[in-house]
Amino acid sequence: MATPEPDLTPAKRDCDDTTSAKGNDTSGVSIDSEEMAVNEESPIVYHYLTFETPLPTPSSLVSTLPSAPPAPPPPDLKKYTSPFDWPESRKSLIVWLSCIATLFTAYSAGAYSPAAKSMSAEWHVSEVAILVGTTTFCFGFAIAPMLLAPFSEINGRYPVFAGAGVLFFVCQICCAVTHSYAGMLVARFFVGCGSSVFSTMVGGVVSDLYHAENRNTPMALFSGGVLFGTGLGPLVSGFIVQNTSWRCEVITTGLVVGSVILFFRETRGSILLSRKARCLNTWYDQREALGYIGFDMPTTSEKPQSQRIRWKVESDEERESITKMITISVYRPFHLLVTEPVVFFFSLWVAFSWAVLYLTFGAIPLVFERSHGFTLQQSNAVFAAMCAAAIISTVISIYQDRILNHYLSASGKHNQNPSRIRRRIDLSCPEGRLYFACIESVLLPIGLFWFGWTHFPSIPWIVPALAVGCATMGIYSIYLATFNYLADTYHRYASSALAAQSFCRNILGGVFPLVTVAMFNNLTFQGAASLLGGLGALLTIVPWVLVFYGPKIRARSKFAAEIL
Repeated sequence: MATPEPDLTPAKRDCDDTTSAKGNDTSGVSIDSEEMAVNEESPIVYHYLTFETPLPTPSSLVSTLPSAPPAPPPPDLKKYTSPFDWPESRKSLIVWLSCIATLFTAYSAGAYSPAAKSMSAEWHVSEVAILVGTTTFCFGFAIAPMLLAPFSEINGRYPVFAGAGVLFFVCQICCAVTHSYAGMLVARFFVGCGSSVFSTMVGGVVSDLYHAENRNTPMALFSGGVLFGTGLGPLVSGFIVQNTSWRCEVITTGLVVGSVILFFRETRGSILLSRKARCLNTWYDQREALGYIGFDMPTTSEKPQSQRIRWKVESDEERESITKMITISVYRPFHLLVTEPVVFFFSLWVAFSWAVLYLTFGAIPLVFERSHGFTLQQSNAVFAAMCAAAIISTVISIYQDRILNHYLSASGKHNQNPSRIRRRIDLSCPEGRLYFACIESVLLPIGLFWFGWTHFPSIPWIVPALAVGCATMGIYSIYLATFNYLADTYHRYASSALAAQSFCRNILGGVFPLVTVAMFNNLTFQGAASLLGGLGALLTIVPWVLVFYGPKIRARSKFAAEIL
């Protein structure tokens, strides 16, 4: 990649600087050596810094002060390297750490429901009332990112991750030690607030580290971590609740949060660039205090121009106040939700699939305990099917784009007149993210029908358990397609579009556990599963419409059209 020339236009100066002083013109006019000389009274010239900007060399190695000590050595700038240029091993560490944190925060969502009977008996409230703790968790999960995302824009990912992790850990302890129903609901709300960061902002971490064409594998791992953790929660919790106590759920949280605090590194490029500018400016201040003044800035003439320089970062000037950023963060997702058909229907699609996922917390124990006589531990062991499906889907998603690319390359080489279908396939456009989702998302309604009509005692329990895995694979494809398509379509507005779907997804997911038992009892197992399967089948039309008409829909959008 060619290194661009730095911005040589005279920039803003400190309020005490003289804008008309000699030696500040960088327009390319030849300046003799006397005019180029700078001293401590010369005005400071500010230049914009990017990761590609070549750093100038000192104008002089001799101090203007008598008996001055040697000049301070240049600072080590390796830690301010662009995240795109980090070694692959470092990127992998950050991605795996983020995915593991996501897994355990998803685990906390599913680990709550198996303890409902124990908490109901202890606090003398109904099990439905206990499941309100899942609802408050989801509400916290939906609301917190809209307030925390602007802080990550200004202060970076790491402080938000570390602070949210501590909140998550402390509130998990509160859940374990509380002796009141109200205390549990409040603690679960803040557990949702703390854990939300590790789900909603990991997509941002991936975009910090990888360009769009390289994001499929880390995004597949992230999505797999979400669904694997969601299934692992009730799987492990069912064993713990039946054999020990439901108050033991905080065991692993401290280790995960501690690992994030110790090993996670800042990934937001604009924050690292600002820190690099501050580090360089501090070094320049130290040099000038010892009499080493001036750096040779390149110009359009043959000779560089000696200047007292300082660096600034364009993103710092464009950044709004935290109050305005929070206002935009709260307003824009809902604005996109009601004005952008793509955001609305994707939010509806993924919200329904997420509601089905949370519905399984109540449906699986209900079906397997009633139809197959399972114990609490045995019925929650069925969630192993969800974990296995998440692993299988992740592996498939990692390799499916590579297989399709290989297929298209081979078709182009050996077929001079490719079919219309082959000509329509373009992985470089956002619709390229939907080709596999069009097929794989059908697994959700198939799994729902399968689950509802095979629950009978005469049918082996493994058959409806496989249906759970089938539906999970469908949910995975919808989740991954939603993240990828909205990110590729809306670019600078992607965080708002993703916040909109996250809000809808978690609100609806929080409501469904409250109606699961009533739905399955009143509509029968077959009727409830058929109703959900029919809705799921209807929503599978969403990716097909976008595959055929996506470019036209995006062209009419004032948000998406900006990047066409």
